[in-house]
Amino acid sequence: MFSGIVESVMPIVSSEELQNAYRIKIKKPSEFNDIKLGDSIACDGVCLTVEAFDLEQMTFALAAETIKVLQWNPQSWIGKKVNLERSLRFGDRIHGHLVTGHVDSLGTVTRAALEGESFFLDVKVQDSILPYVWKKGSVTLNGVSLTVNELSGNIVSVCLIPETMKRTNLGELKVGSFVNVEPDYMARAIQRSLEVRKN
Repeated sequence: MFSGIVESVMPIVSSEELQNAYRIKIKKPSEFNDIKLGDSIACDGVCLTVEAFDLEQMTFALAAETIKVLQWNPQSWIGKKVNLERSLRFGDRIHGHLVTGHVDSLGTVTRAALEGESFFLDVKVQDSILPYVWKKGSVTLNGVSLTVNELSGNIVSVCLIPETMKRTNLGELKVGSFVNVEPDYMARAIQRSLEVRKN
């Protein structure tokens, strides 16, 4: 589990195509000095397992389902900066909201506008996640916990403060950019419980 509060932004330094999978290496933040093999790290909101690491980089494998859902092509992502967050520890403060790292789909940026000190993002999301998104609820974009300002049809609107732009890669988004979307998992769990009861 994660909180959606990004700790570092680092580039993908290499990518290797495997059979129905990819193995990528991401530059290791200096503050990630407590990671171990098998640890979970959210990479742009996607929960990935540390396969190997050294002082300079961390290695992860992207399975077929991850590539399918997110339409990732890591071969073309070398140099792309990704948001990184280590998993939560019991007893930590949760400054965002509970995030699983199980990204549902891609969203498409339809508006990216800097107005004064605020950066406004409109993201078109898939109809399938609309039951789990509401005004003033939480949504995760590229691993960043955000509050939904408005919901109009399937357009989710959020507002980024300067600190969020400084600490994440969201400030680099433009109209047409894709983002990884994870709705509130607690809302999904409640919805699923109601569906089971009906049956």
